Amino acid sequence: MAKEKEMLASDGHVVGNGLSKKEIRAIHMRNMNKEEIAYLRRKEAMEKVWPVARFLILFGLCFIILYPLMYMLSCSFRAQEDMSDPTVMWIPRHLTLKILSQTMDAMDFWKTLGNTLLLNIGCSLVQVVTCAITGYGFARFRFKGKNLLFGIVIMMILVPNQIIAIPQYMEFRYCLGLQPIIENAFGPAVGSKFNLIDTPLTMYLPALMANGIRAGLMIFIFRQFFKGLPKELEDAAYLDGCGPFRTFIQVMVPNAASSFLTVFLFSVVWYWNDYYVSSTFFTQNATIALMLKNLNTLLSIKLFNSATVEISPREQILWMEAGCLLAVTPLLVMYAFLQKYFTEGIERSGLVG
Repeated sequence: MAKEKEMLASDGHVVGNGLSKKEIRAIHMRNMNKEEIAYLRRKEAMEKVWPVARFLILFGLCFIILYPLMYMLSCSFRAQEDMSDPTVMWIPRHLTLKILSQTMDAMDFWKTLGNTLLLNIGCSLVQVVTCAITGYGFARFRFKGKNLLFGIVIMMILVPNQIIAIPQYMEFRYCLGLQPIIENAFGPAVGSKFNLIDTPLTMYLPALMANGIRAGLMIFIFRQFFKGLPKELEDAAYLDGCGPFRTFIQVMVPNAASSFLTVFLFSVVWYWNDYYVSSTFFTQNATIALMLKNLNTLLSIKLFNSATVEISPREQILWMEAGCLLAVTPLLVMYAFLQKYFTEGIERSGLVG
């Protein structure tokens, strides 16, 4: 019977010896001083207000994040006349794939996508490997100048790419100073072949030297992750006869799989969205980011056979939103499949919490 009375608390509000929750609360409050009562009332008010505030915050964040995507989808599949129709807000009156098709033609999408993937995936893989080795060295080994070198890594995070763009361009243009020497020795015809501008090497070489796009942050992530792994893993490997390199490959890398995936996804996104570094070393529109940057000119040439034709700003939005949709769709698809592992890697790398 006592258990039945206790179970009635949710329905009949009966607790313990037949007292309701309100009666028990009143008895407790009679035994409290004014400060305790005020604290209890503030706590009850927060418990009622916080769910509403939390809903409003989440709703606002979702609106800020989803609004551009919703507007992008709406514009990408509507006809040009819908932009002049004041009754069309979100749902197009005339659904069409014409705008999307014209944008894909202007961007030469499939060829550009192949070029972007060649640079993006390749540089990301190379950079993940080199940054992992560098981060492991900072996390596990002691050597002279370690703090100074790690300070340089932090400067790589803080200093923008624009600061080193001109020196890098000169190095690639003259092949690290070898081109003038070769021209003097073998003539201009041979020396001109040692110009790395407009070649994938301008992106691959910095990634190979752990100096690619946002490489400093990736080194920092790997350093934090490897520092969090137990030192006993390496001690056991050394006792079994493994050297530092074999220990890194066979012991540390399998335990850092989530961190590798996280850094790889970061690298893919940064290389995918980059247009400054690409526009510095490429004179042709070789990537999706560069195509999107020059989409206005490309559309004018494709649609009107003239780069000087001005398209109405309201209609121009359609093609720009379609271009943005084409640019972000591969990343959204990739993230949808890898979101679980990406979140796990973020938590274990020490970037949150």
